[in-house]
Amino acid sequence: MSKKSNYSYVGIAFIILVFGIIVVPRIIDRVNQDDVTRDESRSKDVSTSIIEDKQKAQNKSDLLYLEINGAPKKVPAFSFTNQDGKTITNEDYLGKVYVVEFFFTTCPTICPIMNRNLVEVQNQFNGFENFGVASFTITPDIDTPEVLKAYYEQHNITNPNWNFLTGEEAAIYKLANEGFNLYTAKDASVEGGFEHSGNFALIDKEGFIRSRKDNFGNPMIFYNGLIPEAVGVDEDGIPQEITILKEDIAKLLKE
Repeated sequence: MSKKSNYSYVGIAFIILVFGIIVVPRIIDRVNQDDVTRDESRSKDVSTSIIEDKQKAQNKSDLLYLEINGAPKKVPAFSFTNQDGKTITNEDYLGKVYVVEFFFTTCPTICPIMNRNLVEVQNQFNGFENFGVASFTITPDIDTPEVLKAYYEQHNITNPNWNFLTGEEAAIYKLANEGFNLYTAKDASVEGGFEHSGNFALIDKEGFIRSRKDNFGNPMIFYNGLIPEAVGVDEDGIPQEITILKEDIAKLLKE
């Protein structure tokens, strides 16, 4: 073997020795300091996120979104006072499926029917911590927290996530007509002095307005709250929608 070859072997051995002295201890330090573990953990986080996204997609129901200009409509931010004097905002309902209505305690016509129907819905989902109701009064000058509390107690409300809400009148009307698309207006010509929708809106856990399809494949948007489930069909031949509301609440609770 030539001297030149000997020198090459010596050089390679020297490089391996330097690698062992400098690089290997650094690898050991990384392991000891959990750097490698952190990298693996990040990989696991990504994998977990992918799995969760797939599961979420699989759990997605067939209920449609109300879309405005091609984008799903989300409930706008709101902040009102409930029957216990507590401030309730839209964020208090995040993670919950909830039904929305607009009513007033002195309503002589449709409100008592609507709230009896909502009590039936409440009873169907007794024990579900992620189900709630938001009842907004359209006569906040009359319906103070104290008045709402008495109304709450008179109507067999047991769901802790059912809030009767009052606040600034203009904000309530704006929320009804623009936020939830539930018509509300003052009208001295009608009994009670106010005109408002007898429909319910259904909101999912992320704050989007949801509903099933109508006969044309479009979102129903609302659920008729005026016909009791036991009645079936009213005198005008209109079918009750409390049953399908219950079915759709159950679907959203599984998402």
